[in-house]
Amino acid sequence: MQPSHIEHIGIAVTSLDESIPFFEKLLGTKCYAIEEVADQKVKTAFLRCGQTKIELLEPTSPESTIAAFIEKNNGKGGMHHIAFAVENLEGHLEEAKEAGIRLIDQAPRKGAEGLSIAFLHPKSTCGVLTELCEDKNKC
Repeated sequence: MQPSHIEHIGIAVTSLDESIPFFEKLLGTKCYAIEEVADQKVKTAFLRCGQTKIELLEPTSPESTIAAFIEKNNGKGGMHHIAFAVENLEGHLEEAKEAGIRLIDQAPRKGAEGLSIAFLHPKSTCGVLTELCEDKNKC
């Protein structure tokens, strides 16, 4: 597996309204996109830090994985995942599976910003929830 770059770092937050101003000030940049990903029960906000994006994730339902993550962290958010940009996401998933890496997603699904995404289980990735992203619009 050879990612081209870190696509984004995902940070779980309890409120985008409270978190966006903090990260805008910290990074000296403005939030450039807010999007709801209904099937993942999450609302996202994106900021740039150099060539890497910061994705803030707010749960839209108590049943979302982000809500569960926040609950496990004493009601506070925190770093949720790291995402790597790849080409041929399906091939990378097959390669990971053959290498014995546990997959959360057996096949790519739609993510924020129109990316195809898939997650690798943190029990197989040194405790770090890892997302692979492919921008099919660039292919």
